[in-house]
Amino acid sequence: MTSGWPGVDFVLASGHRASVAEIGIPRRWHTREDSGLVLDQNLAWYHDGERITHPRIVEAFNAGLVPTDDGRFQLHIGNDWAYVTVEGPAYAVTGIEPGPRTLTLRLSDRTTESLDPSTVVLDPEGVLTAEVKGGRARARFSRDAQFALVQLLQVSQGKVVLQLAETQLPLPLDPGVLATAEE
Repeated sequence: MTSGWPGVDFVLASGHRASVAEIGIPRRWHTREDSGLVLDQNLAWYHDGERITHPRIVEAFNAGLVPTDDGRFQLHIGNDWAYVTVEGPAYAVTGIEPGPRTLTLRLSDRTTESLDPSTVVLDPEGVLTAEVKGGRARARFSRDAQFALVQLLQVSQGKVVLQLAETQLPLPLDPGVLATAEE
């Protein structure tokens, strides 16, 4: 029996008629608008509810994530692209590089950019986030990056500041955050 699909035979050697899932045909078709791809609030990738764990795929997805002007996100791989559902911050801050007057963030898409200190907030889980990509996305600090940043924070005149070699940059954080972070 032919399936109408070149190279696909729905009848197995046992004579059993195979289901779509048994021969590897997707249960639903995806489009660029409905890719089934999700980046959750903890920066884990999923496709149709299944977690993507292969390190090279995760890295390619992180590197290919691009914010759009309409507030959505696209995943670009080569010439292909699709929209992605982003449930929280879209990027991870994987490291920081203090300079004399600015702090550079290393992001999970392999780019770097200067921190806008006015956008730093502490989320309900106690993780720092900041705006990136010209304010079109948020980035969540990794544990290592947050620890490194906290080492540069001080309270000055009742406000939290980022102490760099040649300047202090105010951050909109409650000074009590530092006492909690040091415990």
